[in-house]
Amino acid sequence: MSGGKAIRGILDRICDKWAMLIVATLDESRMRFTHLQQHIPGISQRMLTLTLRNLERDGLVSRTAYAEVPPRVEYALTARGKSLIPPALALARWAIEHSTEIQASRTEYDTHGG
Repeated sequence: MSGGKAIRGILDRICDKWAMLIVATLDESRMRFTHLQQHIPGISQRMLTLTLRNLERDGLVSRTAYAEVPPRVEYALTARGKSLIPPALALARWAIEHSTEIQASRTEYDTHGG
């Protein structure tokens, strides 16, 4: 995979809205699947499963299964996953700081037919 294609693939993954919400939620603490789903409104069980698998594959999330009855599985951020928090927060701060200006630009664009 070429460098540009690889980077685009990584950015596509981490910039996905569900991935960022999962990472931000797991920054609070490790969680079981159902607890995680309750903290992310609107995510389906299937989308949560797929996104967790992809984040685990990329080394951002760890999955720990406990040999209990019933089985218990917990998800947590890895060190790599935790390293994503500062740039994600910086991007969120930028969005907050510029949201009024961006909304004004959108209104202006929409009013004048783009």
